Parts: sequence; C-alpha cells; structure tokens
Amino acid sequence: MHNAVMDKRVAEVDARAEGLMIAVEQMVRYVRHSAVAGGLSTAASSAIGRLGREGPHRLSELARAEGVSQPNMTQLVTRMERTGLVRRVADHNDGRAVLVEATESGLEVFRQRRAERARALDLLIGELTEPEQQAVRTALPALARAIQDRQAHD
Repeated sequence: MHNAVMDKRVAEVDARAEGLMIAVEQMVRYVRHSAVAGGLSTAASSAIGRLGREGPHRLSELARAEGVSQPNMTQLVTRMERTGLVRRVADHNDGRAVLVEATESGLEVFRQRRAERARALDLLIGELTEPEQQAVRTALPALARAIQDRQAHD
C-alpha cells in the first residue's frame, strides 16, 4: 500500500513538472521569436547575447559556454565578424590568446533584441489576471536566483 501511495505522489510531481516544463519552453520560444533585430540565427543571437552580458571571451570559452564545437563557433564568429557584430582582439593577459568581443554595432543589436524580448514578455504578462501577473513577477526572479545559486556552487 505504501508503495502505491508513493508511486502516485511521484506521478503527480512528474505531471506538474512536465506541465511547467512545457509552459517554460513555450514562453521561451515565444519571447525568442519576438526578437528580430539584426536578422540573426538562434546561434548568433545567443553568442552576441552572451558577449553583450558577459563581455569578451576566448573562442574556446565561447564555444563551451554555447555548447557547440570550436570549429562551429569559429565559423559563426567569422560570419559575425564579416557583418561587423564582433571583432577579435588581443588578450592583454595572455599575448598568445585572442578574445572575441561585441562591436558597438553588435552591442546595439544585442540591446535592440533584448528590448524586443522584454516587450514581448511584458505584453504576454499583460494578458494575465492581476494575481497571475504578481505570481509570475515573483516566481521568475526566484527561479533566476535559484539558477544563479546552483551555478555558483558548480
């Protein structure tokens, strides 16, 4: 009997987590697709976003952070360099190394895309009831803090 109760609770938790995961995926997809400035691919948008938030990276670090191979990141950076979004600069801490940094044009595209995503999320939240809006405005920052805490411990 005890196992049946535990199995039911686990199934309920799994169902709640699954529903929440689907909602998060739909929200992220909606907000991501709302950003059109610069006409960037998903990979380029993610890379310029990281450079805009975190500053210059070595190519190998950027590839690792973005979860792609170094050859793929090299090709992406080369394409972004041709369009003036990024540039390669010497690493002042290690003369042998090169950093990839966003140009002013790249930072402007990053800011435009972030503003587009923020507007899309704000419009979406605006369609909710007031209690739902408050719940989202409380829950999302709390989840972001939990992620940051987890990353700090890894």
